[in-house]
Amino acid sequence: MIYVCVPAHNEARTVGLVLWKVRQVFTAFPREYQLLVADDASSDGTDAVLASYAKVLPLSVVTHRERRGYARSLEELLRLALQRSDRAKRDCAITLHADFVHSPESMEEMVKRIESGADLVVAEQREERGRAPRALWLARRWTPRLLPVPGVKDTVSGFCALRLSVLRQALGGGGRDTAPLLATEGWCASAELLARLAPHARRVDAIPAAARYDLVQRPSRVHPWRQLLAAWRARAVIRGARTAVVALAVAAAALGAQSDSARSDSARSDSARSDSGPRDGLLQIGAVAPAVPFPVGERLVYQAKFGIFNVGTATMEVAGVDTVRGASALHLVFRISGGALWYHIEQTLESWVGTSDFRSRRFWNQTEEKGKSWERKFDIYPDSGFYREAGRDTTLATVPDPLDDAAFLYWIRTVPLEIGKRYEYRRYFRPERNPVIVEVLGRERVGVAGRKWNAIVIRPRIPNGGGIFAERADARMWLSDDDRRVMLALQSNFSFGQVTMKLKAYSDPPAGRP
Repeated sequence: MIYVCVPAHNEARTVGLVLWKVRQVFTAFPREYQLLVADDASSDGTDAVLASYAKVLPLSVVTHRERRGYARSLEELLRLALQRSDRAKRDCAITLHADFVHSPESMEEMVKRIESGADLVVAEQREERGRAPRALWLARRWTPRLLPVPGVKDTVSGFCALRLSVLRQALGGGGRDTAPLLATEGWCASAELLARLAPHARRVDAIPAAARYDLVQRPSRVHPWRQLLAAWRARAVIRGARTAVVALAVAAAALGAQSDSARSDSARSDSARSDSGPRDGLLQIGAVAPAVPFPVGERLVYQAKFGIFNVGTATMEVAGVDTVRGASALHLVFRISGGALWYHIEQTLESWVGTSDFRSRRFWNQTEEKGKSWERKFDIYPDSGFYREAGRDTTLATVPDPLDDAAFLYWIRTVPLEIGKRYEYRRYFRPERNPVIVEVLGRERVGVAGRKWNAIVIRPRIPNGGGIFAERADARMWLSDDDRRVMLALQSNFSFGQVTMKLKAYSDPPAGRP
């Protein structure tokens, strides 16, 4: 399905002709399509024109009673296309202006590029038919230089085709409750859209197009010098949009750093430190939870952000109860998705911990990164004091009460945490990575997942490790100050800025399940 998205404000003279031209394109070039038009509080009879065309075309109209602007109208249509699509990897959306500056004939080549493997196709203005005011011409020429996007010369085109799976990734899942995708307006919004989509696209193509000023029926609403000033001010937003997904990608990789997802040698040490007692001046929490308090079916969904930008999602889930080597074990799953211009990661961490002693029995790390995939699987034998990795002929010592990466995020919810105290744990199943130090900083009131929570703020750090819990990262974790100890947020600092994961949704077990 091809969704043609057309924002319109007071375009009664041309919007019907544009829609009819789209119909002619897909009559000669047969493809299934839908027209999605946003009537942004028009007062010139645009609504009546759209109503008449809706009787003969596959047209849906979204009507705004109050003016929302180009960016919000366009984003609403793109989200609607994503919501309607049941095959986001196959379907695409095309953004098109309603004033006839864009020639719909170019859509045939755009769709062909999408069908041949491109994820994003931009119709770049290479010529003008008719004459535009000189100030507008100059602004149109220089604005893309202020708002660069790799792989695209004409970043303010506003005429592009995009695979809907790329839009879903840019939205961090595509849910209605996600933060706005576009923070700018006008030409800047067109550049911002490309900046947010391009990092997720495997292939970005550009095709030449002509600006049809000879067909425009009204004076341009663009104020050239204001637009240039707006572009100058929007430079940081565009840079942030291009680099935001880098932040999530680094964070995603860092979450798996303790398990060496980059396939580093796990045999750096074949002996464990058995001193599980506390250091001087530190409190040692013991131990092992007498029972697992997490109900099967609990699911936590997080929105990852770099500054104000949504850059992906993560989930924590209690998937079920299994049996591992004859012992009852709770199956925990942690997933995270992120990407960048040259980088994309899909990572799943799975843990099986004993339901009676909360010690890790099995740990899997499955990763797809930069077009490559690998997995590491560990079997952990806490009673015997060793662990093994699948595919390696090694048996390495572990700690008395081992925990893996995913298990640790749950276990920290079970221990008593006293404000102002500092705790040291030597429970990571690879002894050379210990200790993990947790400082309890205080209490705060935080708003996530549609409500206010009382939270305990802790600072976890791994002096011998890296990633989001490294000493220099100065990480913070917010846990709900109740018997559930839900992880509400996780924040860590990187060289490029601060990455934050906030709880977006909390799901209790379905009725009838334990």
